[in-house]
Amino acid sequence: MAALSGDPPIAHRGPGRSSADATGPRFRSFIDLHCHTRFSFDSLASPRSIVRAAAARGLTHLAITDHDRIEGALEARDEAPEGLVVIVGEEIRTADGDLIAAFIERAIEPGMSATETIAAVREQGGLVGIPHPFDRFRGSLLRDTRMASLAPLVDWVEAYNARLLGGGNQQAADFAAANGLPGIAVSDAHSVLEVGVAYTALPGDPSTPAGLLAALSGIELIPGRASVVVRVLTPVAKVIQRARGNGRVARPRDAAGSAGAR
Repeated sequence: MAALSGDPPIAHRGPGRSSADATGPRFRSFIDLHCHTRFSFDSLASPRSIVRAAAARGLTHLAITDHDRIEGALEARDEAPEGLVVIVGEEIRTADGDLIAAFIERAIEPGMSATETIAAVREQGGLVGIPHPFDRFRGSLLRDTRMASLAPLVDWVEAYNARLLGGGNQQAADFAAANGLPGIAVSDAHSVLEVGVAYTALPGDPSTPAGLLAALSGIELIPGRASVVVRVLTPVAKVIQRARGNGRVARPRDAAGSAGAR
């Protein structure tokens, strides 16, 4: 079972070694598998500023998981400084709740069932995680108890999400343990200030799907929490993005309904 560490923030411990230096059994990587940029409807952070912050704070790997799109992840990958591996990901709004995809190259459309979405990610050779599974205020998959049957189909559960309030993280950790799934820690950053506030330390090099799956067996959770002040930025970002015309990606069924209503 993953350990929870009381280590100081990553920025105070110096940068982690890059994946290029991954030699020997003592090598460790530091990964945040849930992070947003301005390509999400609720963030204003540029991909460049996000990856620079991640590298400065010692992360070796970062998954950019914008809502229902991957343009920000592709841009972040191009902008990543030496020593930081950017994983192209997506937070997908399924008909049953949110899922995280990692190691994809084409966006997965929102609105499909959870099982259809997982199958679409697997077709690209990607991995799947369950974000903030018991969060009462977001599209959390496991609020519907029937969704527990998906446990054998996913690769990890967010056992610690830095933005989650209340007891949802403990519920998620218990669910991961009960189902034999790795429970990871993530920042769920929507601003530069949040990048790396929580992350997962693991052995080896998680730069590929196979490498990450192998490394998930020896993880250590580094928890942290975004300040209340930072959380205020999210509703502000939503208003600004809406004014710019950058809202949520419409699900195909929503778009069809809107077209029929005109």
